Amino acid sequence: METSGLIPDTFVAAPELADLAASPGSYASIYLTTEAAVDNAGPRVERRWKTLRASLAEQGAGEEVLEAVDGVVPSAHLQGQALAVIADTTGIRHLEHDPEPLPGDIAQWGPLPALLPLLEWRQASPPHVVVLADRQGADLVAVRRQGPDLHREAGGEDYPLRKVGPGGWSQRRFQQRAENTWEDNAADVAEELVELVDRVNARLVVLGGDVRALQLLREAVPDRVAGMLREAGGGRSADGSGPAIEAEVTRLVDERVAEETAQVLEKFAEERGQNDRAVEGAAATLGALALGQVDGLLIDSGLDETPAWFGPEPLHVGASRDDLGAMGVAAPEQAPLVDVVIRAALGAGAGVRIVPPEHAPAGGLGGLLRWAP
Repeated sequence: METSGLIPDTFVAAPELADLAASPGSYASIYLTTEAAVDNAGPRVERRWKTLRASLAEQGAGEEVLEAVDGVVPSAHLQGQALAVIADTTGIRHLEHDPEPLPGDIAQWGPLPALLPLLEWRQASPPHVVVLADRQGADLVAVRRQGPDLHREAGGEDYPLRKVGPGGWSQRRFQQRAENTWEDNAADVAEELVELVDRVNARLVVLGGDVRALQLLREAVPDRVAGMLREAGGGRSADGSGPAIEAEVTRLVDERVAEETAQVLEKFAEERGQNDRAVEGAAATLGALALGQVDGLLIDSGLDETPAWFGPEPLHVGASRDDLGAMGVAAPEQAPLVDVVIRAALGAGAGVRIVPPEHAPAGGLGGLLRWAP
């Protein structure tokens, strides 16, 4: 069987969300803005939740589900700019905070959880490492979506760090010792960097600091890490450049996300142009999902609420009730198309990439396939 050869890691995989969506039921999906840097942040969040709570009750959510969410709302603004909660009659099934505010609040009650915003959060926050280096060593921070940031220090050889001035019989010897110290420190930093990259599966490394230290670091890392390196301004010392470095890291992360989306779209256009390992449109994509054929699902970020049919297993999907009947599903259900295809993709171990509407496949859906039809 010939596989699609997807670009590694450019599709979002979320096995814990696949497990969450595996069994149809009755789910409340809540996405709530929780801005902290406003007056009366806590009461404002609770008022927003009150509006969403009423909407969920109107949609059929029971009081036991709503009460479970009540307990996490009051302190949510202390954890981030947005709150995501998936809950059912057993309680809260998934809880997550995001550092960026939402474009709008969401409250959905239905047979499948609404997972698109969670996938958008993951896509916008690829794991990455920030390195602030000088000739003595470096401070490293690995940033990951699932879990706390990891902080490390590396290097530390401090004699001699500076080359002596001109003159004197020992000038060349001290200059060489200084260069050797820098190289040893760079080797230590490179070793720590590679370990962090592998631990969090980083897709970007942002460098800041001393020019010579960064040059030595570039020479010390393996090629697979060298390709991830991007330089930012600022340095290691507490010189007030922190906010500028943070802004530059954000810019470079956004740039990396855009690059990955462009790579996926280029691959999709190539396969579609060859009439080979790509499908486009809702019906064709649902058909490929039902066969477990999709390796990477492309979704329009503005996909509408068109319904689709599904059954008890993730790959029980179709554009019509008859499609499910042909699979032997006696009592198929309907849910928004986006929720149905995400459940199917994640359940089959496929990845998901959310793409802007202006570049999306026809009908808002497409797939790169594991094998040609």
